[in-house]
Amino acid sequence: DPSFREELLKEGIECLLTGDVDTGKAVLRDYINATIGFDALGTATDRSPKSLMRMFSPKGNPQARNLFEIIAHLQQREGIHLKVQTVR
Repeated sequence: DPSFREELLKEGIECLLTGDVDTGKAVLRDYINATIGFDALGTATDRSPKSLMRMFSPKGNPQARNLFEIIAHLQQREGIHLKVQTVR
């Protein structure tokens, strides 16, 4: 379901942006498992699937550069572009 995939990706990124890194990584891990899979994501991003799995594991501590590269790829694959909006 395309709308469910989009919402799952959006929720994972929103969790990261609000500081809930553990939940954000877990949601993104679920999204990756349910869509592209770690093997295909590794091929698409020139990264080891095991490295990607560690990145999104509960103990993973991804560098911002790596995390945003993966998020950019997932958005492109989904055909969406998320943007940050200020809310008061």
